[in-house]
This record gives sequence, structure tokens and C-alpha cells, in this order.
Amino acid sequence: MPDPGRVIEAGLTQQVRTSSGLWLVALAVLAGASVLVSVGLVFFYAPVEVVMGVAQKIFYFHVPAAWGMYVATGLCAISSVVFLVTRKDGADAFAAAAGSVGLLFGILLMITGPMWARTAWGVWWSWEPRLTSALVLFLILAAYGVLRKASERSPGLARFAAALAVVGALDIPIIHLAVQKWRGNHPTVIGKGGGGITPEMGLTLGVAVGAFTILLVVLLALRYRVEVSRRELARLVAADALRSDGAAGGES
Repeated sequence: MPDPGRVIEAGLTQQVRTSSGLWLVALAVLAGASVLVSVGLVFFYAPVEVVMGVAQKIFYFHVPAAWGMYVATGLCAISSVVFLVTRKDGADAFAAAAGSVGLLFGILLMITGPMWARTAWGVWWSWEPRLTSALVLFLILAAYGVLRKASERSPGLARFAAALAVVGALDIPIIHLAVQKWRGNHPTVIGKGGGGITPEMGLTLGVAVGAFTILLVVLLALRYRVEVSRRELARLVAADALRSDGAAGGES
């Protein structure tokens, strides 16, 4: 006869998962709608920039991608610090999820950046300070992903991955201050010394950043669920293997 306490606990756990799943679906729908609205604003509302023309609209995808990479990297680093201090598996799983999402936004950043540079500077790449420091962060996230994958077979590597995530977060202020400190060619549109944008451009950019932020939350939640499920499955497989070995040993 099953334990009533475990049955109740399993039922409550299932209810929590179902409720959180519904919220996630609603958030995913909101993210999709927000992205569609931002795309509409980019191509049908925001004015065409005088100098660069239509190519300037890459800006509305490039900046939110950079924002997403920064946020995900910061969350990855914070979770990694928690993991290094507490050794909690949940913190490590969240760090792994954030690292994957950060790499995804980093790929978008690395795609849109050269596209913009080709139009603005006539070259696909320039080793100017902000681009170079952003590339360093992207490579750190890629290396983090490799270490995360390797840690599935060698759990000790998770600590090295966590330390690498912290190093990656230290690169974020370097990227942000690169133009001011080293006078690179990368434009500063927002903030002190920026070239400025029209109100229509500002609204479009704000909606795009908001849409990408919601998308980031959805992707992070989904990736975290996958990571937790993967770890639970790995533990079940390992436990089953130990039981099988024990049974085989008992029979012999």
C-alpha cells in the first residue's frame, strides 16, 4: 500500500509544476507578442536614419542582444558564486541555464555587430575596444558551455566552470566603459556623449529591450527546467545502475 504522505506530497508537487507551467506558457505568449510588436515598430514606426539608412535598424536587435547577454552572464556569475559557497545543486543548475541563454544572446550579438560594422565602417570586423572585449565575453561563455558539458562526466569541472563565469562577469564593465576609456570607433548612442536618438527611436528601442527581457526570462525558465530534469534523470540512471550491480553481486 503506498504511503499516504508521499502520495499527498507527489500530488502537491504536480500541482505546483502545473501552475508554474501555465504561468510559463502565458509568459511565453507575452514574449512572442512583444517580439512581434517590437519588430513592427522597427520596420513600420521607427524613422530611417539619415546616414546609415535601413541598415541602422540592426541597432534595435543588437542593443537588446547585448543587454540579454549581460543580464544572463550576471545571473550566471551570481549563481556560480552561490554554488561555490554552498555547493547547492540548484544554484549550479541555474548557472548552467543562465550560461546557455547568455551564449545564445551572445551569438545574436556577434551576428548583428559585424552586419552593422560592414555598413558603418566598410569592414565586417574591427579590433576596436568594445568589439574586442565583447568578443572576449562571448568566448568565455562558449568556454563555459564546453566546461559545463564536460562536467556531466567529470563533476569536479563544475567548480572551474563557476570560476570562469565569475571572470566573464568582470568583463561586463570593461565592455561598457571601453568607448569612454580607450576611445574606440564604436558609437555611443545612449548616455553621456551619445549621438542621440529621436523619440520614436527611443520608444522602439525600449519596447525591443523589454521584449528581449521577457524572452530571456522564458528561455531561462525553460533551460533551467531542462537542466533540472537532466540531472534528476542522471541520478535515477546512476541509482538504477548501482542497484543492478548490487543485485548482480548478490547473485554471484
